[in-house]
Amino acid sequence: GLKGLKGSNLYNGMIAPLMPFAIRGVIWYQGESNADRAWQYRTLFPAMIKSWRDDWKQGDFPFLFVQLAPWDIPKTPTWAELREAQLFTAQTVKNTAQAVITDYGDAKDIHPSKKEPVGARLALAARALAYGEKITFSGPEYTGKKVDGNKVILTFKSVDKGLVIGGGDKELKGFTIAGADGVFEPAHAKIEGETVVVWSDKLSSPQEVRFGWANHPIVNLFNAAGLPASPFRTDTFPAITDPASKKAK
Repeated sequence: GLKGLKGSNLYNGMIAPLMPFAIRGVIWYQGESNADRAWQYRTLFPAMIKSWRDDWKQGDFPFLFVQLAPWDIPKTPTWAELREAQLFTAQTVKNTAQAVITDYGDAKDIHPSKKEPVGARLALAARALAYGEKITFSGPEYTGKKVDGNKVILTFKSVDKGLVIGGGDKELKGFTIAGADGVFEPAHAKIEGETVVVWSDKLSSPQEVRFGWANHPIVNLFNAAGLPASPFRTDTFPAITDPASKKAK
């Protein structure tokens, strides 16, 4: 797992010897063993990327990574928080991108068998970041919310030619909604233009929305390019894995 930087035997034995070689970028597929320390990963992962770029001395080369696949084993949604740390990295560290694979997981297998679609999505990111092609390489990315009475309206970027429901489904899945108390309920959701409107008949004053906030999310929000939206949350309630949180172990 990603538990140390230069001090680890893995780094010294497997990565450091590669430093003299010219590269176009890195593909990274990891995170499972860090899920119980997901809040730390928000700092650790960007620091590792910076360390590799500093040591390779070849500039801020593209760093592409695969978001954690769905998996149904942990009892608490620590994998959701690790995915959030990965999303945070893609949003804040330049020349990075993540491949979201919420539609290719296996509830009972930590290493899902469908590898080719993962490679195809990484290839899209490589074509955009490493080779400068003007193509859509990310699914819809949440950008903001507006509360309108008993509904919450979510806005997105990277919608390509529009937001769509994937998998042949008729209704959006994976949205939950909460008031100021932070108690999340299953929610209805519908696409309106480049926004998603979310509501629940149980809530008259909603404040926050979560999407795919589970270890094994069942979700189907895509863009017209056939790429899925990353799980996300609008709230800033204390994370389970944040050492400052009362919920932390």
